[in-house]
Amino acid sequence: MPANQHRLPRFAAEGGISWSWWRKLSKRQRTIAAFVAALSLFLIFLSPISVSHKVSNTNSGGASEWVPFTPLSKANEKSAFCLDGSVPGYHIRRGFGSGTDSWLLHVEGGGWCNSISSCAARKRTKLGSSTRMEREVQFFGILSHDPLQNPDFFNWNKVKIRYCDGSSFSSHPDSELKNGTKMFFRGQLIWDTLMDELLSIGMSKAREALLTGCSAGGLATLIHCDDFRDILPKDVNVKCLSDAGFFLNEKDIAGNHTIESFYHDVVHLQGVAKSLNHDCVARSEPSKCFFPQEFIRNIKTPLFLVQPAYDFWQIAQILVPDSSDPHGSWLRQLQKQLEIGTSKEKQQPSISIALFRAILLAIIEISLLGDSITLAFCYIIFEEIKSEACFGDTRQGPTLSGVGVLELRKNSSHRWSQIKGSSESLKDGNSMGVRLRVINVKGNNIVVNGKASRRRSKAPWLTMIFPCRR
Repeated sequence: MPANQHRLPRFAAEGGISWSWWRKLSKRQRTIAAFVAALSLFLIFLSPISVSHKVSNTNSGGASEWVPFTPLSKANEKSAFCLDGSVPGYHIRRGFGSGTDSWLLHVEGGGWCNSISSCAARKRTKLGSSTRMEREVQFFGILSHDPLQNPDFFNWNKVKIRYCDGSSFSSHPDSELKNGTKMFFRGQLIWDTLMDELLSIGMSKAREALLTGCSAGGLATLIHCDDFRDILPKDVNVKCLSDAGFFLNEKDIAGNHTIESFYHDVVHLQGVAKSLNHDCVARSEPSKCFFPQEFIRNIKTPLFLVQPAYDFWQIAQILVPDSSDPHGSWLRQLQKQLEIGTSKEKQQPSISIALFRAILLAIIEISLLGDSITLAFCYIIFEEIKSEACFGDTRQGPTLSGVGVLELRKNSSHRWSQIKGSSESLKDGNSMGVRLRVINVKGNNIVVNGKASRRRSKAPWLTMIFPCRR
């Protein structure tokens, strides 16, 4: 055996490869063969890199990861369908490390339908049919996998619940039309089937769980908060957070009960009453119990509200609906005030908006007993889900033309006071896991809505503060 033969691979040394065929090829054939070989090697080496990259994103929380749509596996068995009869679903990103047994559920928003015609229109969109939904979505904000953007929840099991029933997951099939019209009111069935599925794939072993939602999803969070608590073991740390889900039952600028009439139609068309708080329904007309101000005091599970004091959707749909502002003059005036500028007119909210804010504050004070709340003084909605409106790195906090953040807590005299919160996390105390950004601090005072109040250095709570984005 030649002295250098041991350096060859075993199969080559034993005659497994013969290179005589290469010498018989023409120059052109050799070039083609070399190209094919090089391409094959490139693809072989590229494949592990791609797999490694995907695994890295899954485990380290890559912010750009796309999360696929998962249809409910037992939707057909349970008759849990979207408005059009399609199968509902969700997007799930599994937790890892210390977050393996922690779950965060976020309920998508998207309004409601209150008539056959509006529900028929809705079922032709992604808010009424899963066939119109994106097959993959990116997770941002409180759903982000990036530990820098979302330090408290980045490695939790995170579920984005898609919304396709038009009733905040509260409708019932007994209200469906019997004339052959294909319109499915199955919101509660979707919710129940979804919860069963999540429990079966690991949520039943959770140590802590947070139910969140935005707008109509925020209302769904309030409606289902205690039920969510009840399906989990008693030793699980369960909390709920509703973002922009506190809808007011107030007259519009023309004195009409526009939103009350709208909710009445939603509740009665889709048979929502069965899903509403039983104590509230026992003392009130069922549609009144679709308003959080009527039932929020009955919620027993720890609850957080993220509520913009200047919620543009509520201003446009409740305070100034099209029926009360047919020419759009009021909203055009509002739009001018939203433009950031230096004039006094742009820096001051209108009297009507200020009144609306005062009503909101008053109702929250009546509804909450001993809880704290943070209200962002800016025109924004869907705050905690959007990356640009959540966990932002800004030292000014949520401000718009000099209007800041009002942090409220009841003092020993049961009066609301403006104070600064300290940073805690959902896992450790009665607060959400968001880093506090101090706003408009001048000396030893904190400026709130243009007025200075004494700043307290320590307080045992923190709700959510976000940078304001237009």
